[in-house]
Amino acid sequence: FTSGIAGVKPSDAPITVVGGHSGATIVPLLSQNAYGKGIKGETLDKLVYRIQFGGDEVVKAKDGAGSATLSMAYAGAKFTNSLLRGLSGEKGVITPTFVKSPLYADQGIDFFSSSVELGVDGVEKIHPLGPLSAEEEKLIEACLPELKKNIEKGKAFVASS
Repeated sequence: FTSGIAGVKPSDAPITVVGGHSGATIVPLLSQNAYGKGIKGETLDKLVYRIQFGGDEVVKAKDGAGSATLSMAYAGAKFTNSLLRGLSGEKGVITPTFVKSPLYADQGIDFFSSSVELGVDGVEKIHPLGPLSAEEEKLIEACLPELKKNIEKGKAFVASS
C-alpha cells in the first residue's frame, strides 16, 4: 500500500507492523521507512486504516466468499523460512512475529508482535520498537487495551479446551 502511494517498488518500501492481528491492534511503523515517513495528513490516516483493515478489503473483493488466505499462507511460508534459517545457525535473521514479550509486560500485555532475531534456540532477541512518530505513539496507545482483551480471550479459549 505504501509503495503504491510513493510510486516505488514494494521491495523499496517495507513497513514493519507491530502489535497484534486485528483492527486497531495492527500498528504500522511508517515513520521508520523513508517513503512511509513522507506520508502525512489524510493520506496517512487512510493508509493506516487500509493496513489495519486490509483483510476486510479482501473479503469484500471476494464478495464474502473467502478471506485473505493467500496472504496468510505467504506470511506463514516466509516466517517458516526465516525460522528454519535461524534454527540452522544463520546469524542476523530478523523478522516480525507475535511472541511472549517484555515490551509491554509492565502494562499487562504478555504477547506482542515486533521484530525478533531468530537463532538456533528460536527467538534469541526481541528488538525494541525504535523511534516512533507522535501518530504511532497514539496508535500504540489505542492498540494496547484492545490487544490485552484479545490476549485474555485467547487465554480463556485455551483454558477451556
